[in-house]
Amino acid sequence: MTTAHEAPPRPRRLDDVPGWFPVLDQVLFDWLLSRQEAAGVRGDLLEVGVYMGKSAIFLGRHLREGERYTVCDLFEGDAPDDANRAESTKSYSALTRQVFETNYLSFHDELPRVVQGPSSLVPGEVERDSCRFVHIDGSHLYEHVYDDIAAARDVLLPDGVVVLDDFRSEHTPGVSVAVWEAVLSRGLRPICLTTQKLYGTWGDPEPVQRELMAMVRGRGDCGLSVQQAAGHRLVRLKSKGMRAPDFPPSRHAQDSPEPAVPKPAATPAVPGAARTVTSRTPGSRARRLAVDLLPPLLTRAIRKARATKRATAAR
Repeated sequence: MTTAHEAPPRPRRLDDVPGWFPVLDQVLFDWLLSRQEAAGVRGDLLEVGVYMGKSAIFLGRHLREGERYTVCDLFEGDAPDDANRAESTKSYSALTRQVFETNYLSFHDELPRVVQGPSSLVPGEVERDSCRFVHIDGSHLYEHVYDDIAAARDVLLPDGVVVLDDFRSEHTPGVSVAVWEAVLSRGLRPICLTTQKLYGTWGDPEPVQRELMAMVRGRGDCGLSVQQAAGHRLVRLKSKGMRAPDFPPSRHAQDSPEPAVPKPAATPAVPGAARTVTSRTPGSRARRLAVDLLPPLLTRAIRKARATKRATAAR
């Protein structure tokens, strides 16, 4: 664990960065962002809750000239309420801004715009109708997730994509309530569901769903099922041995590894000297135990043979 007085380790590749960013979600982030770019959609990027920076680093690769990228996290700052403070202390005590920035700058030349503080700061920091892609992975408390979804709707472009993490985890019921409430009564329309994340839009999901299902049906490493619920088409995806998209190694990929702790050198043998086996040698303990357990007559014979051998060696 990194302390406040030591530099965090520098990652060599994306997988070296701690965090929860499954391969299927990496594939979907890459596909959705690339689809926007191919269609000429321009807009800013936003991530709420960066942890050590794994998904933020991935998102940063899709930032294009003229676009802005904003991340928001408490880091080691004060939480806005007791419940959020307890959550941060329990789950994110190792997170500091220094760790995030070290990880991010291992892969990119410049940091995104960092908003250090609660996600309630986002509406005042990010322009309305400016973002094409928003990733929400901050607090798991219902009240905070409710407000984060409202902020995402305000800052997204009409056909922008929002990704909501932990919408179905057993330890985050507040996220589940806030997300499905948004689907049922706040206009959010699902694009697809993965094990951890719901991808949605306040625009029309049909065109992107159609292209997404065609893409998935063309690969053999992704399971697909479609259900209908409350007037929504729910596209469920599951990885079947997917490989992560190619991602460039960090600038530290060629650094020398940490020097290994040298093993104690073996004591050189002295020519002509007889090897002395001490009582600490495992072999001598085993032999002594065997002698103790043998019948007395055989034990005396063994000891006599050893004495004869030593006397011969001494001549």
